[in-house]
Amino acid sequence: MPSLFQHTLLPPLAERMRPKKLSDFIGQQHLVGEGQIIPLLIRSGNIPSIIFWGPPGTGKTTLARILAAETGKTFVTLSAINSGVKEVREIIELARKSGNILLFIDEIHRFNKAQQDSLLGAVEKGWVTLIGATTENPSFEVIQALLSRCQVYVLKSLEKEDLLHLLHRAISEDEILKQKNIRLIETDAILEFSGGDARKLLNALELVVHAAEEEPVNITNEQVMKQLQRKMPVYDKSGEQHYDVISAFIKAIRGSDPNAAVYWLARMIEGGEDPLFIARRLLILASEDIGNANPQALTLANSCFQAVHAVGYPECALILSQTTLYLAASSKSNSATRAFQNAIELVSRTGSLPVPLHLRNAPTSLMHQLGYGKDYRYAHDYEGNFVHQEFFPDQLKNTLLYEPGDNEEELKMRMRLKKWWEGKYPY
Repeated sequence: MPSLFQHTLLPPLAERMRPKKLSDFIGQQHLVGEGQIIPLLIRSGNIPSIIFWGPPGTGKTTLARILAAETGKTFVTLSAINSGVKEVREIIELARKSGNILLFIDEIHRFNKAQQDSLLGAVEKGWVTLIGATTENPSFEVIQALLSRCQVYVLKSLEKEDLLHLLHRAISEDEILKQKNIRLIETDAILEFSGGDARKLLNALELVVHAAEEEPVNITNEQVMKQLQRKMPVYDKSGEQHYDVISAFIKAIRGSDPNAAVYWLARMIEGGEDPLFIARRLLILASEDIGNANPQALTLANSCFQAVHAVGYPECALILSQTTLYLAASSKSNSATRAFQNAIELVSRTGSLPVPLHLRNAPTSLMHQLGYGKDYRYAHDYEGNFVHQEFFPDQLKNTLLYEPGDNEEELKMRMRLKKWWEGKYPY
């Protein structure tokens, strides 16, 4: 007898379970709960152009389909990966003639400026209702002109209760799974694997059930890890483990131990941590703990962030590893951090002291008459591009805030500063 899963045209479980109406939607209660924005829009029948921003598998496409279905709009979809300006214009022309079209663009952050520009007129005139889905911050990835014409709604990774609800619903309602005797014995591994992604959860469930050789099909942590070929890392990216592991990671780099640092990096990657979160922390560390001891560290950390953003997981893990090892093996200094902390403390004590007249900008003749900019000395007019003058408010003259570190780079800085400011600052 052939397997119940041997249907060449059978959609995957995640697609079979996609809800068709809002009452069946699981999660995102801050958007779809009673009195929240999505049901209010549906009841009004007036759907604005929207960008749904959130992680994969959180319901962006499903909500777009539901909005179209429950307001009687024709659902038309484009993928930013394989659609260009030509396809966009064809749909806009269709919408202009027929109206009532909801245009859904998946991964809208992959549209270039020209492609996004091609949407502006149709959105502004109301020919189409645009719904874009993105996993990236739309502030950086969507042009301002288009962003200003859209409402942005943020979707979150599904909570444990939502994922469990989804598992039980699939087992009890899907026509294929109902024919199997499935028992949920343990759920830790399958929930951890999903990472709050409904699609990954349902795909994993289908795979485990498909691989079972006998009934009842017992869903256990061991079975899930065996079929997914994964060990279950002890890492809760939304709880205490998240903060403990990132803390250990940062402290290992600060402590110049590349071996421990790359271990904690691997723990986070295997646990499903957001690679951009890790890259942001490396950026901060490059300035906070290395600073001018090795200015190249910040440049590399910034390049790492851009590269992680560009290539995504899993390839970005190699970029994170390279940067982690470099930062861990680099000279360290927190002198820039201490200087800024000293400056903040000084400002909090002394308040908004007036800017000395010779440092003020003087764009008008009246300001010149009042002495703005008078006696300012332009450094490049002097030998060595330096001349003694006061840059502090009068009340703070000779205040030392920056103390260079003892590393090679900052010792060079100290010597330059000592030469320039001998008699003013004790370098």
